[in-house]
Amino acid sequence: MAEMSVQLVAVERRLWSGTGSFVVAQTTEGEIGILPGHEPVLGQLVEGGVVKIRTTDGETVTAAVFGGFLSVTADAVSILAESAELSTEIDVAQARSDLQHADTEERTRAAARLRAVGQTA
Repeated sequence: MAEMSVQLVAVERRLWSGTGSFVVAQTTEGEIGILPGHEPVLGQLVEGGVVKIRTTDGETVTAAVFGGFLSVTADAVSILAESAELSTEIDVAQARSDLQHADTEERTRAAARLRAVGQTA
């Protein structure tokens, strides 16, 4: 199986790093899927997007991301987010509350959190 090095990093911490077989991210140009050997590319991540990493172990790492960049080389993908949360760390009840009661920016973040955990906003 072909693999690539993948890093998911936010300003405040590294969320995940390891080897992956597939990465999906939402950029300002649209959703992009990355396989090992992809042509080099640099993309701007959308505010309130979701990134999914398929690991070489067959697991899926999902995160809500808020701005930043995606950098791809032939054998590596770096997701450099301004802020990000792994789906396993998201408080669904808080996200639902924020979706209904927060300002516009927080509603965007709440919707991304809910999409990251597989729920609709």
